[in-house]
Amino acid sequence: MTFDVEHPTVAVLGLGAMGLPMATRLAGAFTVIGYDPMPTSRERAEKSGITCAAGAADAVVGAGIVLLAVRDATQVEGVLFGEDGIARNLTPGAVVVMTSTVGLDAVASWAQRLDERGVVLVDAPLSGGPVRAGAGDLLIVVGAHPSALALARPVLERLASTLTVVGSRAGDGQAMKTVNQLLCGVHIAAAAEALALADALGLDQQLALAALETGAAASFMLSNRGPRMVQGYDGDPDVLSRLDIFVKDLGIVGKAARTAGLAAPVAAAAEQLFLLGQTQGLGAADDSSVIRVVAPQRRGTAADVAGTASAGGDTDGTQAAR
Repeated sequence: MTFDVEHPTVAVLGLGAMGLPMATRLAGAFTVIGYDPMPTSRERAEKSGITCAAGAADAVVGAGIVLLAVRDATQVEGVLFGEDGIARNLTPGAVVVMTSTVGLDAVASWAQRLDERGVVLVDAPLSGGPVRAGAGDLLIVVGAHPSALALARPVLERLASTLTVVGSRAGDGQAMKTVNQLLCGVHIAAAAEALALADALGLDQQLALAALETGAAASFMLSNRGPRMVQGYDGDPDVLSRLDIFVKDLGIVGKAARTAGLAAPVAAAAEQLFLLGQTQGLGAADDSSVIRVVAPQRRGTAADVAGTASAGGDTDGTQAAR
């Protein structure tokens, strides 16, 4: 079987928080066939206009580009080479685009095993969240042979506002994303500690956040997660990125650092906060909920603390929780 090189069908495997908006974005320019093992995900995709196949192996028949939007390395292995894996149905000359953050361990093996079937692997982990995925505003880092990248580029450019080629090997994208996730995880943890400290010192968290965003302490994660951290004390924020994703990603960071013989103590400390959050039942909550690991509840502003103290509470304000 062959496929139309000029107008390839794109199979999107994984129609969850990121996969579905990517599929709908691609459907504006390509023929898209989707699949997800969860019936509810397939139903949502079909309501969004995505045609779904009966199985992953069925979805890739005749597809020129296969985009994987799955959770981790175990799922990648299963989708590609498991009992019902897609490898046997991939058309020679097709491209598999791996968008997940899965670490470095198995990428070279996957690339070699696909190459034996005449299929190339493009390592293209991405960042940006569901809203940006649907708008084609993702940040994508790519490791791929130039000929493979040329085949996948139209799909990647449809999804990305920033497309950075960091190397010519499958695995180079994972390496760059690992570095990226070190900073992202540390920045979220640091933002949580800073806003928790602001509250503990009697400052209004909203005002503190606004002040921090205007100076040298500003960061994307502070501005992006900070409002949800403050909101999280009054009700669970929308889940835009699960907390346990950073348990996975900072685990990848730690393993990569140890393999490279590099100490990464700040990343390790951040990882512990996310692990604590997971053990406290926050794994499926938004990752901004890590602030609850640092401070389970808001103490209140200076006025609240003073008012409670004058009413007979502890003079240090430790009973001014709300």
